[in-house]
Amino acid sequence: MFFSEPQQRPMNTYPMWKYLLVVFALIIGVLYSLPNIYGEDPSIQISPDRKFEITQEVIDKSKKSLAEVNLSYKKFEVIDGKKILIRFNDINDQLAAQNKLRADLDEGYIVALNLAPATPKWLDAFNAKPMKLGLDLRGGIHFKLEVDMDVAIAKREQQYVDDLKSTLREEKIRYHRIDRAKGDGVNLSFRTDADRVKALDVMGKKFSELKTRTTEKGKYFIITARISQTKLAEIKTNAVKQNMTTIRSRINQLGVSEPQVYREGNRIVVQLPGVQDSAQAKKVLSATASLEFRLVKQNGDIQAALKGKIPADSELFEWRDNDRLPSLLKKKVIVTGDHITNANTGVDENGLPQVSISLDSKGGSKMTAVSKRNIGKPMATVFIEYKTKYENVNGIMKPIGKPKKVSKIISIATIQTVLGSNFRITGIDSAQEAHTLAILLRAGALTAPITIVEERTIGPSLGKDNIAKGVLSVQIGLATVLLFMLFYYKLFGLIADLALMINLVLIVAIMSMLGATLTLPGIAGIVLTVGMAVDANVLIYERIREELRDKASIQRAIHQGYDSAFSTIMDANITTLIAAIILFAIGTGPVKGFAVTLAIGILTSMFTAIVGSRALVNLWFGGRKLKKLWI
Repeated sequence: MFFSEPQQRPMNTYPMWKYLLVVFALIIGVLYSLPNIYGEDPSIQISPDRKFEITQEVIDKSKKSLAEVNLSYKKFEVIDGKKILIRFNDINDQLAAQNKLRADLDEGYIVALNLAPATPKWLDAFNAKPMKLGLDLRGGIHFKLEVDMDVAIAKREQQYVDDLKSTLREEKIRYHRIDRAKGDGVNLSFRTDADRVKALDVMGKKFSELKTRTTEKGKYFIITARISQTKLAEIKTNAVKQNMTTIRSRINQLGVSEPQVYREGNRIVVQLPGVQDSAQAKKVLSATASLEFRLVKQNGDIQAALKGKIPADSELFEWRDNDRLPSLLKKKVIVTGDHITNANTGVDENGLPQVSISLDSKGGSKMTAVSKRNIGKPMATVFIEYKTKYENVNGIMKPIGKPKKVSKIISIATIQTVLGSNFRITGIDSAQEAHTLAILLRAGALTAPITIVEERTIGPSLGKDNIAKGVLSVQIGLATVLLFMLFYYKLFGLIADLALMINLVLIVAIMSMLGATLTLPGIAGIVLTVGMAVDANVLIYERIREELRDKASIQRAIHQGYDSAFSTIMDANITTLIAAIILFAIGTGPVKGFAVTLAIGILTSMFTAIVGSRALVNLWFGGRKLKKLWI
């Protein structure tokens, strides 16, 4: 029997799979970074609002409108039969087309400015898309919105009033009166001290977030309940969060590819890249709304109500579509939009559109109690908008007074059975109306009205200038580093330069694949990454020089250079990566943009320096007998 030692791979050679890995990464990087070369086309997007739809008549009318003013377009597309996208060659044609189309099309169609990717179809087949550009690069509108916390707290106090009344009735505790203390909590009055003691016990169990104190006023025994500071902070936080959800849903009507919505204290910052029409943007933002479910006042005299004779327990509401007579609804609100957790569209047993609603536990309990007593009676869904008027003061649009509340009916349906946390709304005109209603229900709960306190418009020309300067800074930084490495490290410098170029391609590809937004600070992060990316190669090459000075063989010097520098490279990059993650976690806006590109750049530079450049070195020098090394 014979034994032989396994054949050892020559020093500084890679197995085939590692070479294939580098080639695969390079192919993916090139493929998904290519769309950024083609750029974007200034475009107009036409979307139907609510009951409207894209018909052949609308398509023909749009084309005719553009022909009337001799506006040529690059491409006219109808996307999935749901919207029209018209591409133009320059921004001036785009703006002129928007003005013309807005004047000619019905108000039921939203004509929005957009920048559509000019990516070829063969790249679309791979789902390759260009990086999204931030407001500072694309141009657009910046809003800062302030949430009216007084209204948010007042609404919650009124909710406590209704809940306390229902709870005390269920517990069979008699009370004289329960009402809001006008911004100072809730007042409860009782005729006997025994009833007050019982109420205090119930409130301690079911309303522990209310801080109570007792007083006497004449013959009445009083409880004053104030919301705790912890609960007040929660109400304010929820008000901002719910409004942010609502705003994100509403601004989709503008056709904005990458809206930025984030919180700054009790304010909300909204950035709409690519949008230049602030009037339309304000209209969409002011459409944010809340919802209420109320019983319909049956056998009410509508004609008498229209003349001002409204029953004491009712209110007169108009329909949102303004195509029906107003309806009388009960004053008492069953459930508000605050309790809605989800809403989805579907069809009933007759194939007609419906909307399925999910409520939280408290909302479900209220709906069950009311619906049990009112089977066969109609229930209305009321849509509430807060509209603000603005005036131009030295070129700055400032709000006039507080937002005005406008409440209108969007649907009335019959309660067919006892409703709980899950029920459905039927009697809707169309599938499109059901879809729209579901959107309103999912994100329509505006806890408090908002006011625009700051508005800025960044023109597309400024955005282009920022891009040009940003690209120039990357080019200068890259060229300087490339020349230095080539001059100082000779052939190995050329390998480092190739790795650096691959690194840039991978950064762009990963940002495009992740849908990350590139901003000016993001470009700064790329410039910083260009400088940092060669650090690893410098450490490796200096280590190789040290080994050569210690009379090591060339192959051994190369091997030791990469292996010895590995731990140092990992430590340096990991600490920087942790800093980038912290910046992303606690930063806002520009800071996040910088952190994203920095983090991606660190990861790609580690791959190209440790794996990519070594693959090139191994491919060129590995396994060869070398007498001299140009480094």
